Amino acid sequence: MSSAVAFEPFSEEHQAFRRTVRKFAEEELAPHAREWDEAGEFPRALFRRFGELGLLGIRHDPAWGGSGLDYWYVVAYAEELVRCKNGGLGTAMLVQGEMATPIIGELGTDEQKREFLAPALAGEKVAALAISEPNAGSDVASIITSARRDGDELVINGSKIWISNGARADFLTLAVRTGQPGYGGLSLCTFPTDVKGYSVGKKLEKVGNLSSDTAILHFDDCRIPARWLLGEENQGFFQIMTGFQGERLVAALTAVAGAQLMLEQAMAYGQERTAFGRPIGSFQVWRHKFAEHLAAVEAARWLSYRAADLFNRQQVAVKEISMAKLVACDLVQDVAYDCMQFHGGLGYMVESDIARAWRDVRALPIAGGSAEIMKEIISKLAGL
Repeated sequence: MSSAVAFEPFSEEHQAFRRTVRKFAEEELAPHAREWDEAGEFPRALFRRFGELGLLGIRHDPAWGGSGLDYWYVVAYAEELVRCKNGGLGTAMLVQGEMATPIIGELGTDEQKREFLAPALAGEKVAALAISEPNAGSDVASIITSARRDGDELVINGSKIWISNGARADFLTLAVRTGQPGYGGLSLCTFPTDVKGYSVGKKLEKVGNLSSDTAILHFDDCRIPARWLLGEENQGFFQIMTGFQGERLVAALTAVAGAQLMLEQAMAYGQERTAFGRPIGSFQVWRHKFAEHLAAVEAARWLSYRAADLFNRQQVAVKEISMAKLVACDLVQDVAYDCMQFHGGLGYMVESDIARAWRDVRALPIAGGSAEIMKEIISKLAGL
């Protein structure tokens, strides 16, 4: 009988890239994590820094400034980026490279790629993905922001909410209604934010991810060239659903890596902090709790890797990605809670790493499709 060959997705080149990202995150970013949270923003210049390192165009076409690498490089990037210890920064950069721009690379014209994609991958322009509305979060088919044709222009009216990078975005990948109500009348377009009639309503205050800007956006008779439409008109719903797969997979990978990092930090702290004459990490209640979490994190990691393998091979992976996001984003909540509890009073202090992580990870089972929506998707695909 032949022996089974273990699945190893990462080559030495992937691991070298991983080490580079980890070094960058730990040495250049993490020391400023608390400072940027307190300021409510990180320096805009970091978009250029990420662009210089090739982190905004990992799987994008080299013709437009990307690296043309496979998805396992994105996996390594997402896993190591959490070591910057600032969820707001991580969110902003993942929106830039993995959420707002892939659809432009896939469906955009050369003109759109020159105008929007290339400068975004270089970090010269900030990108945002503008889909959610006050009455249309997970229910994308209910979007009402309209784009009416007037000659060779689109006239856009409406509003968006909870838009990451929204306050300082130079352009949006924007979802609009170009047809009848329902999923069949939606389109996507590229939208430069210097258009007359566009305004940022306000920067929203969030529980966590404090350094990233999240905004309300308003469109009042905004006119853009109709050629800024992305792909086929009225096919936007399907484009959005396809794009969500990458967003949800990144969320799962981030959740697993975040849980792993919190456990590493807690276990190290447990060897240093003593109570009743012994390290607190040596008490059975915590040793067993950490053992449970380590096993669950490993299971969630390989569930996510299974989804990443399918996604990398451009196979249908809706069920697997939905499962990975559901499991990983729920798990990281439990890990954050227990790691904060383990740190005691120190963990409850705003300036502590674990308190920041506890705040930041709470967004994961909400953003990009809630845990409840993931359950709906899985149940439908299971024939329930």
